[in-house]
Amino acid sequence: MTAYLKRLVSSLAAYQVADVVSKFIAVLLLPVYTRYIPPAGYGVVELLGNGVILISILVRFGMIESFLRFYFSDEDQHRRDALARRSVAFLLITTTIASVALAIAAGPLSRLALGYRDPTTFRIAVLGLWSFTNLELAYALLRVEERLRAYATVSLANVGITIVSSVVLVVALHDGARGLLLGNYGATTVVLIGLWWTMRRRLVTRHSTVEPAGVLLRFGLPTVPAEASVYALSIIDRYYIFHHRSPAMAGLYSIAVKLAGVVAFIVRAFQYAWPPLAYSVRDDAEAARLYGLVTTYYLLVSGLVVAGLALLGRWVLRLLTASAYFHAYRALPWVALGWAMYGLWVVFLVIAGRAKVTTRNFPAALAGLAANVILLLLLVPRWGIAGAGVALCGAYVVMIGFMHLLIRRAFAANFEWRRLVQLALVLGGMAAAGDLLLPTHGVIGLLTRAAVLAAMPAVLLGTGFAHRPELEQARALLRAAMRGRTREPA
Repeated sequence: MTAYLKRLVSSLAAYQVADVVSKFIAVLLLPVYTRYIPPAGYGVVELLGNGVILISILVRFGMIESFLRFYFSDEDQHRRDALARRSVAFLLITTTIASVALAIAAGPLSRLALGYRDPTTFRIAVLGLWSFTNLELAYALLRVEERLRAYATVSLANVGITIVSSVVLVVALHDGARGLLLGNYGATTVVLIGLWWTMRRRLVTRHSTVEPAGVLLRFGLPTVPAEASVYALSIIDRYYIFHHRSPAMAGLYSIAVKLAGVVAFIVRAFQYAWPPLAYSVRDDAEAARLYGLVTTYYLLVSGLVVAGLALLGRWVLRLLTASAYFHAYRALPWVALGWAMYGLWVVFLVIAGRAKVTTRNFPAALAGLAANVILLLLLVPRWGIAGAGVALCGAYVVMIGFMHLLIRRAFAANFEWRRLVQLALVLGGMAAAGDLLLPTHGVIGLLTRAAVLAAMPAVLLGTGFAHRPELEQARALLRAAMRGRTREPA
């Protein structure tokens, strides 16, 4: 079990490094961008950026999910390479057809999406659809082989090109929201072509037996409605606020989403690292234990980050954004919690994939989407962007609950329910109490809230959260680290 956890941690580190750098620099640039792009402009960026991801889910027909699942069902490297070639060719064809069609109809589609005609900005988003979708599969090729250094190098290059081009376009050329989109998707296109070039020997045509396209689609297609519904659940709030409230309010909500990115990068790294490891465990009993343990650790880490944003979000916004964006703090804790709950959904997706019951994903996702729509209509008119965040969390509760009921007999993971409830009570209870009772501004407010956050691990330990073997292993690691530090001066 320890070996699996070490593999997961190593993978998470590689997948996080670029996201950490990206989020760190993006945070440093927020004071700049929020002065050059008004809230309504950020609303446009979020609207089109999320639309790119949603359409990407549709046009790839579940091929990336099929590739990840079937890659580990065959040990022969030639057949694995043939699977990679078939998947890349399929996705290249589907994304090119879809992108050409969307680019031709950019005028009326931009009016439909934005409420006004802007075909140039819409075509930049179409470029993003093509490059983003194909790059996701190229990244998957690196992940299944656990080429962690190559993944980190390529993703860091993507971050660097994106930042430089975005700053030039937004700050130097005053291209606003359009410049931010072009800097992002132009960099993605450059990195994709470079990565294809480095993989050209694997992707040249050779004859080898591989799973027919029909088999891949039969596995992948049932995942598409569920994945699209889940993603629609996470973005429908921004579309609703943009069109039925105001673009400026959508921009505030988008800033909350961006600052919640500290949770999002944990979730994305987990989403990338977890499926290859989870599928590689052959023994079902061992997998059941591992799935339960990893779920506990994931919620411990993400829960602490969510609690930190709930307690300190006001100070983060004052530090990093223009004053026009300050009221985004109302949605920040809820959006962060929603991101953390999405990571739980990833756990259940892997369970369904292992049991080959992916057709059950869609009913759960549809229930969550329906709950989100109802909650948005009820809560946003009354609570604004905070209501949208609450609606998102409520929808995830419904969706995850349905999913657990639908797949628990197909594969029973050994979830550690006592520790999961303990995490919810300690982290959630202390964060809520601190936010309600402590000052909301000034040095005293900052210090007392930080003290509450710092006390959370101690409270967990004092209430018996950690198991004895975990404590012993932690002490062993600490002793090893101290011995290494003692030897270092010599």
